[in-house]
Amino acid sequence: MAVEKLLKDEATEEKGERARMASFVGAMAIADLVKTTLGPKGMDKILQSTGRGHSVTVTNDGATILKSLHIDNPAAKVLVDISKVQDDEVGDGTTSVVVLAGELLREAEKLVNAKIHPMTIISGYRMAAECAKNALLEKVVDNKLDAEKFKADLMKIAMTTLSSKILSQDKEHFAKLAVDAVMRLKGSTNLEAIQIIKKPGGSLKDSFLDEGFILDKKIGVGQPKRIENAKILVANTAMDTDKVKIYGARVRVDSMAKVAEIEVAEKEKMREKVQKIINHGINCFVNRQLIYNFPEELFADAGVLAIEHADFDGIERLALVTGGEIASTFDNPESVKLGHCKLIEEIMIGEDKLIHFSGVEMGQACTIVLRGASPHMLDEAERSLHDALCVLSQTVNDSRVLLGGGWPEMVMAKAVDELARKTPGKRSHAIEAFSRALVAIPTTIADNAGLDSAELIAQLRAEHHKEGSTAGIDVISGSVGDMSELGISEAFKVKQAVLLSATEAAEMILRVDEIITCAPRRREDRM
Repeated sequence: MAVEKLLKDEATEEKGERARMASFVGAMAIADLVKTTLGPKGMDKILQSTGRGHSVTVTNDGATILKSLHIDNPAAKVLVDISKVQDDEVGDGTTSVVVLAGELLREAEKLVNAKIHPMTIISGYRMAAECAKNALLEKVVDNKLDAEKFKADLMKIAMTTLSSKILSQDKEHFAKLAVDAVMRLKGSTNLEAIQIIKKPGGSLKDSFLDEGFILDKKIGVGQPKRIENAKILVANTAMDTDKVKIYGARVRVDSMAKVAEIEVAEKEKMREKVQKIINHGINCFVNRQLIYNFPEELFADAGVLAIEHADFDGIERLALVTGGEIASTFDNPESVKLGHCKLIEEIMIGEDKLIHFSGVEMGQACTIVLRGASPHMLDEAERSLHDALCVLSQTVNDSRVLLGGGWPEMVMAKAVDELARKTPGKRSHAIEAFSRALVAIPTTIADNAGLDSAELIAQLRAEHHKEGSTAGIDVISGSVGDMSELGISEAFKVKQAVLLSATEAAEMILRVDEIITCAPRRREDRM
């Protein structure tokens, strides 16, 4: 190495072929990692952290798996990010997007080795993605106008989303929960109004949807257990002023009697505050901080239900749902918005007592209570349900629906293949490769179910050459089935997001020709 060193110690650069090699290999490794979780027969992964407590997560959600990995390879990080974005944007399809991007890169690698320039490949992929999207647009079904059919579509979508998750055994039950919850939102995608409470015990079948709001707290001692037509003040304030709270204050007294006077004065102060709160004309007071026995006693005397230490999530949600605002000063009662609900009572779920607010202002609010054998099971159930809720709330807004089970990929692949035949020049190779990458998704679904994927995909392709075919992979019977009869549907929005994100990610990784790794700056250099 007679060449002058350009980069400092500990920094490395990889150029051209080697850089591309590294990024392809990394991206494909990540794709292969989550590949096995795809489809109704996909397997789960156990993620165990090496930190304190060795917490264990069992999951099948692509984004959750990838989020938990610490990855060194830069290209792999790009894939992790697209799955995160997919999770935030539409909630489902997190695995598909990574698998598709990985396959696009795998195909691209072959093309690069065949001396086709990456830019040519990218422009081919661009054309192919556009063509695939249009092919889907021609085939979408939109039942927005017919409420019954639309609800049936939502049920199918929910069941399809859940069938690759842990809830697949009771998917009808959970699909119904999810559809009911989302229908109550009346088209807003704000999932905060749907609260999910996890209570170990019972089985997954015991989960239910409750209109209204459930706060995971007990009602204090000596307080009314049931309030009708409640007016609720939601507050975040300290209710423990029976100590001098001025830090570093020194009060010198010359006798014990004086100490008692100070204590009395403090009690008075507290009593005034409680009185101010009661003057709002409320009969339920929910505080985020703790309430001492003395004020609690005062509230009980006034017949006000005081709930302390409600966690922050609970409070914000409660305020949102009952239509109140969180207050912290009580001097002018007219400016504080109170929350309202018809009935507050205590209910039992399993062993625990909870407070149930029913008949709340915001009609769209509801609570889903999940029951299950173990905390891991509940966590995974919550993730799966969250995926379903996201997809449904997106579908309510954009009601275009497609069939599932590898059908959309085959439709796209067919259209893209036709485009490849019409396109002159080297780009046609890239377009053909795109269609092969699309077929990888149904192939993976079949492989995960232990079926002969080559045979099935060939049959599927033949089926799709007939006009208006609805064929897809029926994993249960292990053959090519009719997706519209089986009721396997997916949201158009999810598929579109998968297609576009995967193409863009693959494009980004393809553009790389050099990876420079720098060492962090040393502290001593600054002296």
